[in-house]
Amino acid sequence: MNEHYPFVNPPLPYAYDALEPYIDTQTMCLHHDRHLQTYVNNLNDILKDWPDLQDWSLEKLICKADCLPECICQSIINNAGGVYNHIFYFNGMSDLESRRIAGMLYPAIINDFGSIEDFYEEFKEAALSVFGSGYAWLVMDNNWKLKFVTSANQNTPIVKNLCPIINIDVWEHAYYLKHYNERSAYIDDWFQVVDWCRANQLYQGYISGRN
Repeated sequence: MNEHYPFVNPPLPYAYDALEPYIDTQTMCLHHDRHLQTYVNNLNDILKDWPDLQDWSLEKLICKADCLPECICQSIINNAGGVYNHIFYFNGMSDLESRRIAGMLYPAIINDFGSIEDFYEEFKEAALSVFGSGYAWLVMDNNWKLKFVTSANQNTPIVKNLCPIINIDVWEHAYYLKHYNERSAYIDDWFQVVDWCRANQLYQGYISGRN
């Protein structure tokens, strides 16, 4: 992934069929190669006419949206967010056995949610609560506490100075080929492929950066 314009669609960190039977191959192909690629293309199309913005990182485009020209502000929010959110989502899953190792994140989850069962239940409730299209996120807040937040469409929690650890895409294109309209079943399957090892690395990085 280029850090600035022109942005590119990075390859998946696993094969398209690697997450079967939980995330089906056809969905992975369409989601990554078409949906994410469209956001990348749209973002580059906007920025090609704005050279002063072409050295801005993806995060800067999202977090400094209030500094953007009004005529492109919402389009940047939509498409830069679409690129950021999708890459975070795809990178947050894995077929490796090491994905199950949560390290320091595990006791933090127990401390902030009480039990793994309560954690899963609250995460699923958050993902089910998104009306229409959007995401549910596990984030660390400014008090170093873990909590769940949701975002509509392609909005992101980084604009609120929250540190994202895991996200689940609950736009229908993420699951409708396999699960039709059954978002609950999709969430259950997604839990089977969450990369807790990567989530722990992000969590540890945030903790270290704030010490």
